[in-house]
Amino acid sequence: VQPVESGGGSVEDGGSLRLSCVLTPFDSSCLGWFRQAPGKEREGVAKIDRLYDRTYYHDSVEGRFTLSQDRAKKTLYLQMDDLRPDDTAMYYCAAARWVDSGSCNRPNYDFWGQGTQVTVSS
Repeated sequence: VQPVESGGGSVEDGGSLRLSCVLTPFDSSCLGWFRQAPGKEREGVAKIDRLYDRTYYHDSVEGRFTLSQDRAKKTLYLQMDDLRPDDTAMYYCAAARWVDSGSCNRPNYDFWGQGTQVTVSS
């Protein structure tokens, strides 16, 4: 599986962006978006467990970011609204093929994209 991200860019505080990730094949049980800001550890932003139909969001993005998928386009999306300067980071799309309930909330996914930069200015 090779995730390929797009959609990053620079916006002002309160702006919106939509990230896209094309995954081929589109059969992984766990799909997610992670981010890493300079000097900080990587953190999970939003993840979907496709076997158990569950979605997980980091507390800091709950209510502002929305994860969705288009199976026909083999694409995972992250709609990001009300962006804040603290959201500035490199965003990575990732996939894993775990099957245990709750496993998609793990941090160490198997397949990673190259990342797309999101910059939010105040």
